[in-house]
Amino acid sequence: MADLSQKDKTLCSWAEKLTLTPGKMDESDVRRLEATGFSQNAISDAAQVIGYFNYINRIADGLGVDLEPDMVK
Repeated sequence: MADLSQKDKTLCSWAEKLTLTPGKMDESDVRRLEATGFSQNAISDAAQVIGYFNYINRIADGLGVDLEPDMVK
């Protein structure tokens, strides 16, 4: 993983799990973030941002929306 703090690595791992296997999320995932120093508000904000990006990317993929010319897939 990139040169990130342990707190950021924990958040990235959580975001990856939420994105790839949302049905496997459980309370322990949130507790791990809290133990790393994230507040309930920060966790909620992260979940909403991650969920939005997952949603909008699936919509774009489903509709065959082309990337902007300067973006590489």
